[in-house]
Amino acid sequence: MTDTTDATDEQTRDDVAAARRDFLKGVGAAAAVGATGLGSAQDLTEMNALEVVDDPIGDYPYRDWEDLYREEWDWDDTARSTHSVNCTGSCSWQVYTRNGQVWREEQAGDYPRFDESLPDPNPRGCQKGACFTDYVNADHRVTHPLRRTGERGEGKWERVSWDEALTEIAEEVVDAVEDEEYDAISGFTPIPAMSPVSFASGSRLINLLGGVSHSFYDWYSDLPPGQPITWGTQTENAESADWYNADYIIAWGSNINVTRIPDAKYFLEAGYDGAKRVGIFTDYSQTAIHCDEWIGPDPGSDTALALGMARTIVDEGLYDEGHLKEQTDMPLLVREDTGKFLRASEVAGLSVDADRPEKVFVMQDADGGLRAAPGSLGGRDGQHDASASIALDFDPELAAERTVDTDDGSVETRSVWLNLRDELSAYTPERVHELTGVGEFTHRKIAREFADADRAKIIHGKGVNDWYHNDLGNRAIQLLVTLTGNLGRQGTGLDHYVGQEKIWTYNGWQTLSFPTGSVRGVPTTLWTYYHAGIMENTDPDTAARIRESVEKGWMPLYPSERDDGSRPDPRVMFVWRGNYFNQAKGNVAVEEELWPKLDLVVDVNFRMDSTALNSDIVLPTASHYEKHDLSETDMHTYVHPFTPAVEPLGEAKTDWEIFRALAEKIQEVAEARDAGPVDDRKFDRRIDLQSVHDDYVRDWETGEADALAEDRAAAEFILENSEETNPSDTTERIEFDDIDEQPRRLLAAGDHWTSDIEDGEAYTPWKDYVQDKQPWPTFTGRQQYYIDHDWFLELGEELPTHKESPVLQEKSEYPLSYNTPHSRWSIHSTWRDDTKMLRLQRGEPTVYLNPDDAEERGIEDGDTVRVYNDLDSVEVQAKIYPSGEPGTARHFFSWERFQYPDRNNFNSLVPMYMKPTQLVQYPEDSGEHLHFFPNYWGPTGVNSDVRVEVEPVEGGAESVAGGAVDGGERSDGDADETARGPLDRVTDLLGGGDR
Repeated sequence: MTDTTDATDEQTRDDVAAARRDFLKGVGAAAAVGATGLGSAQDLTEMNALEVVDDPIGDYPYRDWEDLYREEWDWDDTARSTHSVNCTGSCSWQVYTRNGQVWREEQAGDYPRFDESLPDPNPRGCQKGACFTDYVNADHRVTHPLRRTGERGEGKWERVSWDEALTEIAEEVVDAVEDEEYDAISGFTPIPAMSPVSFASGSRLINLLGGVSHSFYDWYSDLPPGQPITWGTQTENAESADWYNADYIIAWGSNINVTRIPDAKYFLEAGYDGAKRVGIFTDYSQTAIHCDEWIGPDPGSDTALALGMARTIVDEGLYDEGHLKEQTDMPLLVREDTGKFLRASEVAGLSVDADRPEKVFVMQDADGGLRAAPGSLGGRDGQHDASASIALDFDPELAAERTVDTDDGSVETRSVWLNLRDELSAYTPERVHELTGVGEFTHRKIAREFADADRAKIIHGKGVNDWYHNDLGNRAIQLLVTLTGNLGRQGTGLDHYVGQEKIWTYNGWQTLSFPTGSVRGVPTTLWTYYHAGIMENTDPDTAARIRESVEKGWMPLYPSERDDGSRPDPRVMFVWRGNYFNQAKGNVAVEEELWPKLDLVVDVNFRMDSTALNSDIVLPTASHYEKHDLSETDMHTYVHPFTPAVEPLGEAKTDWEIFRALAEKIQEVAEARDAGPVDDRKFDRRIDLQSVHDDYVRDWETGEADALAEDRAAAEFILENSEETNPSDTTERIEFDDIDEQPRRLLAAGDHWTSDIEDGEAYTPWKDYVQDKQPWPTFTGRQQYYIDHDWFLELGEELPTHKESPVLQEKSEYPLSYNTPHSRWSIHSTWRDDTKMLRLQRGEPTVYLNPDDAEERGIEDGDTVRVYNDLDSVEVQAKIYPSGEPGTARHFFSWERFQYPDRNNFNSLVPMYMKPTQLVQYPEDSGEHLHFFPNYWGPTGVNSDVRVEVEPVEGGAESVAGGAVDGGERSDGDADETARGPLDRVTDLLGGGDR
């Protein structure tokens, strides 16, 4: 191994790193001595031999030890920072330093109040953020560039210099671009809002190289696909302070007290203020105990429950008729012969003031006349057109049914409302009870109360999204707020929170991340599905629809198909701010099929997580307390910063420094090779590697060279170029120094939001459409519950409907439903390995079992068990969980692979399965309603349609790949089955091949 790092600088960094670690070890020793009064601590406490004390109150000589506790509250300096984790928290923290070391952190309590009638927003934080100090100086902290010397995942590394590491990466990148395989270079990093500068650092370079930026929101199944389907918007939520304005709240699959800790106070205090709180969870969760009523539907039956509630609201006339007529597609006429909307272009003599009458829809007025529906896509300028209106100057008929003379002759038509009523008629109280297990009286009672409330709200969680039919579940639950008109007012709406999914300062972040404006975005689910070999091993119908979607350009897939029909494999993958390898659904195929295709995997990380362990080069990045950045979330309307409390440990650099340095090295290598520009096969641009660093640090808005050399300047760029922090209609603006002093409430909302930020009011979405009558960004210009795309019609999903999950495992063989919820003790895999957090739980991967299920299998609390199905198995500890429903194995999410004895993890039992309806473009010719856009519309990764069995085990677990799935002996006749590879198992599971 060679190391060209300057010895003096390296020794200084090593001394600092050692001093930081020794400092904390000394603190730990001193605290231990002070707490126990034992040990050799004369140098720390200046105490002499212990003496017997007869009167400890009146005469106690041992006072010096108290200084240990006093010193905990003594510091040299403070810095404002936060934590770059995808939790929606976005909590401002004060970081205290002493002698150049991080001493402790504390929740900041200076969020400005904007409405004195709402609970104080201060403080924000949780127990995880309170121990981030542990990570700053952790043993698994990456402090130098590392290069793999053994097999991926083997854990064999050599330390290399920054120059060596960057040169090796740059050579591979230049090779790929010169081979015109720039679209074989991938960049994966999640959720920009949690640290947009760090997100942009790698995305900016990937964009300049012509590489591929991966989606994440859909990949994690965080995206609720029902929202873009119905509302034409990725996700829109009220900030959590608005919960307090509601009279009635349903927490539906959102375990607020566990996954929304900084915001749970608004839910709790709303109850104290008189709001009724209902929890809908399969288990008696930590949030259910704080609800007035708890409903426990069977897993995967949320759609049927919501449709049963909707039927009650409709049958009993509890719906908001005015809202349905103006704001929804319910009055629109549908052809009985084709199932398609009746278009104005089909009706002779119908007056239409629109350039595209074939995209204008038809209503019947109260007098029986046919009218063009205002706000239809054909009558406005694209998906978003604030100049158009859906305001009505006539009274449309909801229950319309008539014959219409068209160019094709007479056709029978019925309104969406009548079609919906037909669909809802199937959800009788008896059938809902049969499908969900919820009482016939109970679900109707809750529906009535929800409809009767003045301001009702649903807080929607990820649990519904994890199912194959998640789009149907979303649409059905959304229907409840639509029927009752609970949208566009304070205290109403459906608020879906999963991660910091939506960034406020969108324009500045987007411009910084993708300076060329030409972006190769790819749905990560599809990319993984294809390159992990799963696509050719799924059921024939799904495979055919995937191919059709790709061929028609509805969903992009990279590397793109070449002129000769071939498609190269991906070559280079960069991962930063995320843990792709650990979190991947279908990870058996990912590890054994996708990963070997990659020539180089680079992980930019401050800790050795599972992705780092399975990478080729690991570059040490600054921790959250060692850099400049911004933090935002849609759960509040503030922006606040990261600022460096200390210098990065060892040789670590900030993300921005790392990717800037790599850009510089790529430019250097390209100049040495005299690499010429490469024409981009998709965009009207040339990829010039000899200017890539100059382009990286240049402000493309002003043309100023070297303006973005530092991460602080990048943060200022975002603030300066975003409507939320630099509004176009005022001279007021928010700068970095302002938020370093105190979190600041955003000044405005950009055009990717659906309401304004108003003084004295919590942000609530949809006002642009409900109050200002702008068209919803859908095909019809309304909340659209009827989708007349051919695939939806063929699959019988034009309206929300309950469908049983696909059968991946037979219940007779695998009787337990497998669930992987989020935990209180980590944010995804961050803090999963933290000692303090492990001490608050079992300290190792654990499966939660209902007592009846455990007893039936001879399992006691604390036993080691094997959880398995026909894909793989994992060894974990069993915990008896009386609050869980019988028939479910609950294995909490995001344990690192290295925390399992067999190096599998919670996802090893989960295949990848894509739903075809999430691959469409709609309208098919233009996609102005549904079109691929990263994290807005694309196939979601789902993981809850899985079944398992659990058994007690003695000794270590045996992976399916090398032994029997059921842990028992195999006969000779099973020998071939034992040796079968992952794609064979996936084929069986997903219905491909011969069965």
